[in-house]
Amino acid sequence: MSDDGTRSLSVIAFIGSVFSPWYAWSGRRAPDNNVCINVATYGPGGRFTMTDRGRSALRQSAERFTVGPSSLHWTGEELVISVDEIGAPPLVGRVRGTIRVRPSAITGVELPLTPDGAHVWRPFAPTSAISVDLEAPGWQWDGHGYFDANFGTRALEQDFSHWSWGRFPTGTGSTCFYDATRLDGAHLGVGVRFDADGAARAITPPPKAPLRRSLWAMRRETRADTGHAPRQVQSMLDAPFYTRAAVRTRIDGEETTGVHEALDLRRFRSPLLKPMLAVRVPRRARWRFD
Repeated sequence: MSDDGTRSLSVIAFIGSVFSPWYAWSGRRAPDNNVCINVATYGPGGRFTMTDRGRSALRQSAERFTVGPSSLHWTGEELVISVDEIGAPPLVGRVRGTIRVRPSAITGVELPLTPDGAHVWRPFAPTSAISVDLEAPGWQWDGHGYFDANFGTRALEQDFSHWSWGRFPTGTGSTCFYDATRLDGAHLGVGVRFDADGAARAITPPPKAPLRRSLWAMRRETRADTGHAPRQVQSMLDAPFYTRAAVRTRIDGEETTGVHEALDLRRFRSPLLKPMLAVRVPRRARWRFD
């Protein structure tokens, strides 16, 4: 998110593109044949890019992850993201440039989301500085960011019906909340506070508080101090099964604006959804490096 609060972006690198209809239609047999670097920019001139690519587009090393024309490079001090993607309809256009994410520290935290460890959340750098330089007017800015990963050996919809996640700057660090409902009826409700030096401690999350439903009428909730009503201050991504938004809330008396996501996996299971997603997620099976 930019320091002035007017622009934001997200980048997700996938091996096994979990929200790709092409991956689902393939039977999810070969994760490395459905790879993607999804880039979405929010604010004036914002674009959404999510091209599903085949294994010929994938290159990996200890420091670099490349999918076709875009890559992530860990220098030892910062994550350098080089982007060269094409926006999906209806706002077709090139998204090209460099994003730098500089963590204040790297954590050692991993959180299993199921008892058998089939799904794991790994917050590498919950508190980071970000510098954005894209080839578009106004898309050169600095702000605060976040860097994490999720790993899984089963499809999300095999284990979960709904989940929500939030990351909010607090003090000199960040506070994250993970709330999920599993298909067996069990509930996960976790709060973790991270200091700027990467130290983490579990906290008792404040009560759940409802957010206004999304444009697709998705139920949403986050965490907030008792009696406080959190509110959306910027719409980011609004899909029938998934939302991302900037949300203003209060945590331990501190007003803060962070990123909130909600996912309805009952909706995602619908076979009617996959053709709709294919319009926004084109498939490019072949790639040739120069």
